[in-house]
Amino acid sequence: MNNTRLQTRGSSQGGLRQYNERVVLQAIRLNGALPGAEIARVTQLTPQTVSLITKRLQADGLLLKGEPQRGKVGQPSVPLALNPDGAFAIGIKVGRRSLDVLLVDFTGAARERWSLDYAYPEPERVLAEIGKRLSGLRKRLPAAQHARVQGVGIAAPLSLGGWHTLLGMPRGVAQRWAAIDLAAEVAALTQLPVQLVKDTAAACVAELVAGRGRSVKSFLYVFVDTFIGGGLVIDSHLHLGVHGNAGAIGSMPLGLTRAAAVTAPAQLLSVASLLNLERRYAAAGLDVGAATDARALQAPWLPHTRPWLADSAAAIALAANSAACLLDLDGVIVDGSFSRELLQALLEALPAAFARYSWEGVTCLQALPGTIGPDARAIGGALLPLYANFAPDRDLFLKVAED
Repeated sequence: MNNTRLQTRGSSQGGLRQYNERVVLQAIRLNGALPGAEIARVTQLTPQTVSLITKRLQADGLLLKGEPQRGKVGQPSVPLALNPDGAFAIGIKVGRRSLDVLLVDFTGAARERWSLDYAYPEPERVLAEIGKRLSGLRKRLPAAQHARVQGVGIAAPLSLGGWHTLLGMPRGVAQRWAAIDLAAEVAALTQLPVQLVKDTAAACVAELVAGRGRSVKSFLYVFVDTFIGGGLVIDSHLHLGVHGNAGAIGSMPLGLTRAAAVTAPAQLLSVASLLNLERRYAAAGLDVGAATDARALQAPWLPHTRPWLADSAAAIALAANSAACLLDLDGVIVDGSFSRELLQALLEALPAAFARYSWEGVTCLQALPGTIGPDARAIGGALLPLYANFAPDRDLFLKVAED
């Protein structure tokens, strides 16, 4: 895979040890295990500089030597890979109907995972569970690895109390969320640094860093969950916008307003969301849990899934068409907290939905499947502290998150 769009070049001048170490780590993260000569080529550092850096990183426990690879001539090359135990981070997804807490290792893989489902998020219950899991993680990790935990990244909707009527959330619970600083509350539960980002933006971060973002430069990211949301990547950088709402396709109106209209047009999330699919199942007396697993494409759920797929594809096509008219993008990446089979069915419905819109004057976007899946939000949250401490290009998404 060609990763040149995200490559960062180093400098062989003195005084840049930390930066060049980050450049080497990023080269390996993006390309996989590499021998020293290839690291030098990718980063444009001298072989001598690379040799010194990789020795330090091995001594620090951040890199591991692989098995020697013998070529046709010369000495065998030894690939160097990220040490999974070199660093850890905690990703917390606070969703509208579930909580996930993940321990993510240096390669971005989830090592431990806890989940809690609920009808709606009660602040006291959510914070108590987070505190319990943070304490449990510390106990599960060997004492020698405690110092390798870099921080906590929280992925949550910007308004956890929003759409409370649609979700059946008591008004009092929604009002309590409006008065809570979630990052500050979690910071009070741990001595680790804590960062917060919008949940769908966090999922977009995961795709940008560990998925298709390695080769797709600019894209609209779509994540289907209880509601549908998204993220926006331009030139390999996540854009959150002034208010953090860039890519918030769920709020997109599905029609024009009329002067005599009593209510505003419905929003896209009222159609292309798992909540809508679950309501179709509930009306038919079926188990709503099938919305997230393979049963969605089996009898007796399939007859109710088909119209949801058609409606959702049409709504996503509207978002894609609108994005193409405003931005020059490479494509749209679709993922969600449902089965890979349902994701594939949704992707198969998109070309026909795209074709029903006029693309004259703009380039029709290609729809691609996301590669991370249901854990994308929590993994994206965990990547925040990992990138803060080990990536050379913090502007990849942290600058916009801090503005």
